[in-house]
Parts: sequence; C-alpha cells; structure tokens
Amino acid sequence: MFMSDSVTPQDLIRWSEALAGIARTGLGFTQSLYEQERFEEVLAVAADMRVAAGSTYDPDDLVHEWMKSVGVGVPGYQTPKVAVGAIVQNDADEILLVQRSDSGVWLYPTGWADIGYSPAEVAVKEVSEETGIDCEVLQLLAVYDGLQRRFTSVPLYSLVFHCRATGGSLQAHPLETSGVGWFSLDDLPQMAVGADLWGPLARHAFSGAAVDVHFDHPRTPVWEGDHVVVDLTDEN
Repeated sequence: MFMSDSVTPQDLIRWSEALAGIARTGLGFTQSLYEQERFEEVLAVAADMRVAAGSTYDPDDLVHEWMKSVGVGVPGYQTPKVAVGAIVQNDADEILLVQRSDSGVWLYPTGWADIGYSPAEVAVKEVSEETGIDCEVLQLLAVYDGLQRRFTSVPLYSLVFHCRATGGSLQAHPLETSGVGWFSLDDLPQMAVGADLWGPLARHAFSGAAVDVHFDHPRTPVWEGDHVVVDLTDEN
C-alpha cells in the first residue's frame, strides 16, 4: 500500500496538528504514567511529520511548545482557534480591505475571537480597530476550516460575516495594517489573498440575493479526502 504524490506538505501539517491535538488532550485527561509516555511519543511523531512538511523548527522544540499548552481536564481539551472576519460593503458596493503589515497581502478585516464578545461583536470590533470604519453585521456568510482550506498552518475555524458600513473614516491600524481602502470587486489589489474564495461570495452577498452559509462539507474518508490516493493492490 502506498500514498501517491498527491500528498502535500499542507496534508502533513494537518495530520501533524491533529495528532498533536489528540496527544495533548490525552495528556490532559490521563493519570496513567504509561499512557502519558505513549502520548508523548505521539507528540514526537507529530513533530517529525511537521518537520517533514518543511517546518524550520527543531522537533524537540516543537514538542516543548506543544507541551506548554497541556492542561488538566476540560481546560486541556485541544480545539481549533477561532478567527472572525468581516466582508464590509459600502453604498458603492465596494469591499473594505486591509493590507497586513506582516505579509503585505490584502484581505478583509479579520482577527482572533476575543473572550467576552460574541462572534458578531468581534467582527464589528475588528473592523473599527483595523480600518476606522463603523459597521453593522447583516449575516454569517461562511464557516471554514483553515487547515482543510489550506490558508493557514494553525488549526483554526474562520467565521466570515457580511457587514454594511455605517460611518467612520478610513484609518489604518498603526501596528497591524500598512494600508486600508475600499475596492471594487472588479478591481481588487494584486495581492488580494484568497479572492478566488471570498470574492464570489462577496459579490453574491452585495447583490442582495439570499446567501446560504458556506461551510466545509464532510470528506469521505475524512483523513484522506481528495488529496491522497491509496493503492490496496500493492502488498509491498
């Protein structure tokens, strides 16, 4: 049995993070020293997979970082982080984009979910902080798995809201963004990352048509999906 060349570094990252999450959750719940040793071995394997995917980290350093997040019981249960994004529309049917200071790419305002805020409140907060624009949330547009969609190496779920600008003035965040602006969906910046995914979604939402929430449908089988081909006729 073998896996074809369709296995990508992002597949290895996804499998590595899944194994690391299972192992850390196990460490948070078990009291058995034997099981603790086994889970630590799983972390070591996951670290080797991450390095094979191209990580510049030393495997021991990866294991050390993962171990720092191990908790006890429910607080130690490993789950994806949550990011919240806002596709903001103005009266000219333009989209609000920010240029990230760290990468230079253009994207709709987005940030990590903050404790004490609902997802919709986070969307409004991120738009205001990153762009100076006030907005109201109209609807949830999409829920994406970042690892499955291959736009991140961090396990996360991305919630994307459709919002409408209600006031404010453009003002880039002094640390997080190097630029901010309104753009026609037909004339996006050259480095508008992921526009093939969110562009059509925004266009449909801006038209006023009813939009079903987009989400990642279950794969069959989940861990292989469409990216891995397994040949069961090769017994070597």
